[in-house]
Amino acid sequence: MQVVVSIPAHRPGQKFPVLVALHGRGEAFKGAARGALGWVEDYRMPKAIERLHHPPLTDQDFGGMSVAARLERINRTLAKQPYRGLIVVCPYTPDILAGDRPFYAAKPLSHFVVDELLPRVYRETPALGTQASTGIDGVSLGGRASLLVGFMRPDAFHVVASLQAAFDAAEAPALVQVADKARRQNPELVIRLLTSSHDFFREDNYEIAREMTRAGIPHELLEVRGTHSYEFNRGPGAYEMLLFHDRALRGEPTLDNRHDAGRAP
Repeated sequence: MQVVVSIPAHRPGQKFPVLVALHGRGEAFKGAARGALGWVEDYRMPKAIERLHHPPLTDQDFGGMSVAARLERINRTLAKQPYRGLIVVCPYTPDILAGDRPFYAAKPLSHFVVDELLPRVYRETPALGTQASTGIDGVSLGGRASLLVGFMRPDAFHVVASLQAAFDAAEAPALVQVADKARRQNPELVIRLLTSSHDFFREDNYEIAREMTRAGIPHELLEVRGTHSYEFNRGPGAYEMLLFHDRALRGEPTLDNRHDAGRAP
């Protein structure tokens, strides 16, 4: 395994929440050394972090995929409470889409992330180092992995989220069973699904949200404008992910601050 860790500039004694961010399937095929750089190099996360520290954001930052009302809302919240930063932990994400029992393929990854990686991050970085300040997220394949890892190990995370998670609608009932078990183990678990207007998995994510609603599992579903592409990862995906966890992992209201299925502007 290879892991890339992004640590904010900080003062002595300053501590940060931890976000585990998982990359998409394209990077899984590049091998561990290149794949682990997905968020940092391929998706240009450092640029998004820099821009969040120096708003206002523009449509150019979103790769032309912003909605004026949404962009205004983001800039308004950044003016009120600046982005403070996260330790972003980016492990190589193996392809766990294939096979007859794809959910079980996430078990070794969950063991690595929770039992090996997070303890080391807590020891060696300026991390707050608590379950309440730790989240997991990812895009496409990484979104699938983040939900599965988070639901398998709800003791390790306060927030379990995804961007354009790669699921089939037929998998929704089985996924929701895992999510229900996770919420019973950790009733404070925050769950968010983000999809986009031209996401390959848009309807599948809506079906997961409907199944969660039927099961009485609190969650947030957000749809933004955008394609399922590198441009999305570098634009709306990166900004929405970082800003959401910057708030949620500090126990503060998020941009949407909702806990039921539906759409945000």
